[in-house]
Amino acid sequence: MRIKAALCAVLCAGLICTGCGGDEKVSHIDEGMTAIGELRYEDALACFEKALVSGEDKRLIFRGQGLANLGLTKYEEAAAALEKCLSSGSCIPDDMDYDVNYYLATAYYKAGRQQEAKQVYDAILALKPGERDAYFMRGIVQIRMGNYELAKPDFDKAISLAPNDYDQLVEIYKVMDETGYQEMGAAYLEKAIKEAPKDMSNYDKGRIYFYLEDFESARNYLEQARDAGDAQATYYLGKTWENLGEYNYAASVYTSYLQDQGESALIYNQLALCYLQLEDYEAALSALQAGLALEDTALRQTLSFNQVVVYEKQGNFKKAAELMGRYVQDYPDDEAAKREYEFLRSR
Repeated sequence: MRIKAALCAVLCAGLICTGCGGDEKVSHIDEGMTAIGELRYEDALACFEKALVSGEDKRLIFRGQGLANLGLTKYEEAAAALEKCLSSGSCIPDDMDYDVNYYLATAYYKAGRQQEAKQVYDAILALKPGERDAYFMRGIVQIRMGNYELAKPDFDKAISLAPNDYDQLVEIYKVMDETGYQEMGAAYLEKAIKEAPKDMSNYDKGRIYFYLEDFESARNYLEQARDAGDAQATYYLGKTWENLGEYNYAASVYTSYLQDQGESALIYNQLALCYLQLEDYEAALSALQAGLALEDTALRQTLSFNQVVVYEKQGNFKKAAELMGRYVQDYPDDEAAKREYEFLRSR
């Protein structure tokens, strides 16, 4: 990919307005960006179509269309819009240009176009060799392509640029675990614990021990973190109790979070999984439906699939088949779900 093609776009940031309405003083681009911020992606696309008709800035329109389609998991459409954004700008890259390229690389990656995603990160790093996120993401692409020997130097570089970014470290471990390199990923975590600074939080210690499968240590640190008011420890604390086989206690951890901290699609999903283990299917369905009602795009697929699983466990194959039919329409790339759908239709 040419650097010119990879690094030409404009970031439209900080747009604040009231929604896709009739106020002529507010641009349709502004309205579309507000809709994206509120997760109303279809409304956003409608606003950007109006912006095209009214002759607003095409570069910003294409960027907005790309973001909205990413939110809708329409990755090919997102890539096409972001490519238009890149091709409509100048050839002198600035910080805004990199933003669009990161989104484009994500669209390529999600669409299964991994080599093209890698080329975007190559182009970014050719001009900005200190871009930690590009090393991190290129490493993920490389390892997903089966290139561990190429992924490791990228992960090493990303970690060296931010050794105390434990969010990044955990994500590196997770992708290495998923791709068959669990032992190598665990080595990163063990090193982090061994070299832990004095101010390393109990939350970070707890979740690292969780992934090292030292659940007793994880529980101790995560309990301390939660007792100190660290709400983010709840997810890992609950999962730790699940791994210890204490599903009732894990459910109480999640329930307390929902009561004290407010609703969370992620926590509702974990609560449902606990109830599923306890064979309390009505409670599991209630939790999943509460999670779905929050319209969290990132969790919608997981919640929808788990809802099918619960109906199947109940023996309600008709309802399970109906919901799985909708699921495979929404997520046509899930081959395992298609096979399960055929099974359910035969019951």
